[in-house]
Amino acid sequence: MSGIYIHVPFCRQACHYCDFHFSTNLSFKEKMVEAICMELSQRKSYINEDINTIYFGGGTPSLLLVDEVKKIIDEIRKLYKINDNAEITIEVNPDDITQKYLRGIKQAGINRLSIGVQAFQDNLLTLLNRAHNSEKAINSIKEAREQGFYNITADLIYGIPGLGKGKWEENIQTLVDLDIPHISAYALTIEEKTVLGKRLKKGHFTPEEEEIVALQFEDLIFLLERASYEQYEISNFAKEGYIARHNSSYWLGTHYLGLGPSAHSFNGISRQYNISNNHKYIEGINISKPEFTIEQLTDLDKANEYFLTRLRTKWGCDLGDVKQKFNLEVNYYIDTAKSFIEDGFMIKEDNFLKLTPKGKLIADKITEAFFII
Repeated sequence: MSGIYIHVPFCRQACHYCDFHFSTNLSFKEKMVEAICMELSQRKSYINEDINTIYFGGGTPSLLLVDEVKKIIDEIRKLYKINDNAEITIEVNPDDITQKYLRGIKQAGINRLSIGVQAFQDNLLTLLNRAHNSEKAINSIKEAREQGFYNITADLIYGIPGLGKGKWEENIQTLVDLDIPHISAYALTIEEKTVLGKRLKKGHFTPEEEEIVALQFEDLIFLLERASYEQYEISNFAKEGYIARHNSSYWLGTHYLGLGPSAHSFNGISRQYNISNNHKYIEGINISKPEFTIEQLTDLDKANEYFLTRLRTKWGCDLGDVKQKFNLEVNYYIDTAKSFIEDGFMIKEDNFLKLTPKGKLIADKITEAFFII
């Protein structure tokens, strides 16, 4: 089973924390949709399995017209066999959601929504430069339900200066009360080229203290587990039956085709990275000479990626895979894990290495310790 990711590189306005590839110039949108459909055809042979997941990401995919969403899905159906129960997700901003739009994308084939809520406090949404307010965020979820969307995930951000314990718990509880079956929560990271990054450099912005961010993460785990959500990946929580299949495919090493500027692809042998430039992407596709780079993966590369992704999940790392899939000796990994196990950051269950709740707080540090360079 494989997945398809479509990167829609357009936004109405730039969020102050986002460093993904996007443009606020929508004049190329129609040409971009045409190019994405052409890339689908040009790269038909990249993956040969049936399609189990399709994901419209960005950017802001909800800026696509219903007919544009349908056009891309119809093109995928022409070229690939899509499983009957395939998960087909689109990321939507609350301010783009109308009942008419929801009805349209549902008829086009979308069966899962990822709603970018981020916060329910208007002053924090303003700080992040989000286009919606808290009332619209809540109403968007209710409208989605009214139109028959039950497989919904919502994003939250913690570590925002001014969020605090009370407001953070309020945000979590709001989603719980709305009975959202999947919640993704990410710590605010300040990237150099973003608005917040530039403000930080000038001394006009002060990030939240690391200790407070850690406490908010611990509150997140406690409150969602109490509400019957399973933390199946460090940033992702789901009720039974609602684990995100597409995102899980990245962590579990499933093959996927990435379409659009800056999109990544993986076929088990290599990774391909499309150019992060809208004009050059469209131009290259139109003359059948797309611009991209390819990284051929060695067994060592694959092993490092395996620990980078799998250690974040509830499934953990199977030491048997180290030998069978990557032709590496397991002793190095067992020795590396010893101190983390002794300090309570990891556990070893049968042949699997997994992070403890304490270990999830320093997951990046632990993962790096396993890398062989």
